[in-house]
Amino acid sequence: MIPRSVEVFVGLDPIDLRWGFDRLAGIASEHLGRNPRSGALFVFFGRRQTAMKVLFFDGTGMCMLYKRLDRGAFRIPTAPADARSITIEQHELDALFDGIELVPKRRARRVVMH
Repeated sequence: MIPRSVEVFVGLDPIDLRWGFDRLAGIASEHLGRNPRSGALFVFFGRRQTAMKVLFFDGTGMCMLYKRLDRGAFRIPTAPADARSITIEQHELDALFDGIELVPKRRARRVVMH
C-alpha cells in the first residue's frame, strides 16, 4: 500500500494527531512547501513522539497511515535548528517504522583501569 521509491518528507514540528487528511495536506502545502498530491510521503509526529501519521496520494485519493507505539518513542532524525522538515530515504522510513534510531548515538569511551 505504501508506495516505494518516492520522496519522503518528515515534518519536524509536532502536530495534533487528531488532525485528518485536509489539515495534514494543508501542513504539507503551507509549512513544508510541497504539493500533498505529488505522490510523496509526508510523515508527522505527535508531541510525545509515540505516534506518527503518514499522508500520501495514491493516484485516486489521499491515504493516511497511523502508527502508535506500545512502548518507547520514535527517534526523529536530527536536523538544523531552523528546519521545518527533512527528506529521508525509503530505508530510513522503514527503520523509523521499526523503531530503529536513524542517527547512531556516540558511544561513550570505555575507560580501562589498570
